[in-house]
Amino acid sequence: MASQTAVQCVAATSRRIGLFVVSLLSGITAPISAQQGDYVTGDVSDGGAIVGQVTFTGTASTPRRLAITIDTVVCAREPQFAEDLLVGGGGGLQNVVVWISDIREGKAWEPRHSPAALAQNGCRFVPHVLIVPVGEQFEVWNNDGILHNVHTRGTENRPVNKAQPGFLRSVRIRLAHAEIVHVECDAHNWMSGWIAVAAHPYYVITDQDGNYRLDDVPPGTYTLQFWHERLGTETQQVTVTAGGEAQVQARFASR
Repeated sequence: MASQTAVQCVAATSRRIGLFVVSLLSGITAPISAQQGDYVTGDVSDGGAIVGQVTFTGTASTPRRLAITIDTVVCAREPQFAEDLLVGGGGGLQNVVVWISDIREGKAWEPRHSPAALAQNGCRFVPHVLIVPVGEQFEVWNNDGILHNVHTRGTENRPVNKAQPGFLRSVRIRLAHAEIVHVECDAHNWMSGWIAVAAHPYYVITDQDGNYRLDDVPPGTYTLQFWHERLGTETQQVTVTAGGEAQVQARFASR
């Protein structure tokens, strides 16, 4: 009887290990599901576009220089400046996340050959704002060869807090809920970035001149959301027609 029980325990353990391995491999290789929450993917043959510029009204101050206090050989090779308010040509506001907040059906994500990536390079997060699909693993790279620490802070997602020594070039992270998450490095307190965990592909980040574009949007009327880390959020209604191009401008004032 004892022998039979031992065999059953070994078999159960083997099944659990097998399920764990399958789950692990699935998390690495499986594509995003065709349905994510309330969003369903499908062909968009008559889509339009939403294009525009996000601008800052007022006088933008020169980005403040950051105090580099440790690991100066790596982190202070060149001056570091805050990236929380970058204003370009014509008052264009960089690093605004723009997305359709109430779309329920549309295109699928473009296929990826490798995960989205956030680099720690020169003791900065590059890019400063990264879009990742909800539930999909993304990589955080340590290009500096020193100790970093990846610490995410959100509302819907549990925090991730991972030490990343210099020999650990890459770690993988998965965030399960759509929101915009702050990421910091506890080893270097000036490092700050953002991860837009996207419920669907209709998310974009404004370029250095505040420009953005969303393509292949199914015809309809939507709520367009604009988010900036210092200046808050704005919303606008937009109607997209088949094959048309809807122009939507947004403005943020100093707060």
